[in-house]
Amino acid sequence: MFMFLFLVVALVVVVGAVTLSVVGGGDGTALPEAPPEHFVDPLPLDRPVHRGDVELMRFPVTVRGYRMADVDDALGRLAAELAERDARIADLESALAGARADLDVSLDKHTEDDHR
Repeated sequence: MFMFLFLVVALVVVVGAVTLSVVGGGDGTALPEAPPEHFVDPLPLDRPVHRGDVELMRFPVTVRGYRMADVDDALGRLAAELAERDARIADLESALAGARADLDVSLDKHTEDDHR
């Protein structure tokens, strides 16, 4: 019997507190609409992307995680930057290999001329 009386009193206290907070709380106006977060792309357009640029990227959180379009755009930019770097590295390695081959040919000719 004591437990039942305790539960009834606790229920009345909780219902009263909720009623007071709903009826008497605030000025009755709705909360202002929160502006949606927008992704600000920190990746530079005027120079190559560095590790620190990628580490500074923060995507706004939505109800179900991140906005897929924001993440896809950022990953697309990073993929393009990496592809451009890979092509530049391949060009430089090719030029270096060509320069080494030319140097080897000129050294071989120079060595043959010295032996004559």
